[in-house]
Amino acid sequence: MVCQNQNIADSNAELAEDLRDRTYEMIRTGASDDEIISYMVERYGDFVLYRPPVKSSTLLLWYGPALLLMIAIYAVWRNIRRKSQASPAQISDSQRRKIRRLLDK
Repeated sequence: MVCQNQNIADSNAELAEDLRDRTYEMIRTGASDDEIISYMVERYGDFVLYRPPVKSSTLLLWYGPALLLMIAIYAVWRNIRRKSQASPAQISDSQRRKIRRLLDK
């Protein structure tokens, strides 16, 4: 609902406007930074934080990119290995003679 890579101050999304209004109200009533952050996390989850804590619900967020990179590296390695182990194509005697004639010219 909020544009990725934008904080709530920069976003024009309706949710961001609501968050700005709620944050302003909490600041006006004297809420501390920790209280505001706790409210946002309780209401919207750890994903509202720039650096969410490492716990079971955020493991994919933290380790997903590394996992995808390792899968890609493995796929490339396996593909290269398979191509290097492929046996050369068998050629018949007639093809071998034809190649010999072409090379001798």
